[in-house]
Amino acid sequence: MARLTREERELKAAVERGEWRSVRNVKSDAARFRRYAQASLKKNRRVNIRISDKDLEALQKRAIEEGIPYQTLIASLLHKYVSGRLVERAA
Repeated sequence: MARLTREERELKAAVERGEWRSVRNVKSDAARFRRYAQASLKKNRRVNIRISDKDLEALQKRAIEEGIPYQTLIASLLHKYVSGRLVERAA
């Protein structure tokens, strides 16, 4: 049996800790991410903000979990907030 690389060992450990989960509805998730990608292409204004390293790292981690670029996640959160659709949920 071949030895695992460091990255493979980390992934294996993450799976064993239960950090990964199956996607329940691949088609609807794929459609949602497609909408995110399409919306990100329609951006026509640039905004520069300063946020803490900790918050940016958390956003980037969450974006990876969602399978989207972190800037798309930020834009989506802002859009949901200004449109009144951002719903807070218990952690």
